[in-house]
Amino acid sequence: MITVDVLSEAGFEVIEADSADAALPIIEARDDLRILVTDVRMPGRMDGLELARHVSSCRDDIVILVTSGHARPSGDELPPRARFIGKPYRVEALVAEVRQLATRAR
Repeated sequence: MITVDVLSEAGFEVIEADSADAALPIIEARDDLRILVTDVRMPGRMDGLELARHVSSCRDDIVILVTSGHARPSGDELPPRARFIGKPYRVEALVAEVRQLATRAR
């Protein structure tokens, strides 16, 4: 929820989903999404890395930011067009990372 608030306050339109299961239909229904921010640990049938891999395989127009305070995925665990930022992160670092991704997503 902090991430949602931070990104909203930074001027991004944020659509929140409480699980990967809830995120998938949103991602599939909306062609205006450009960035996915996900945590490695997510409730539901798939975790954030699986969600990132799925989105990367079917939506090449979406860039992905994976976060975690528990796991540090290696480069080969991240799908193409995905970056990782570890928690705790500074708010400024998160916003800067998402701004960079937004530039790549255009």
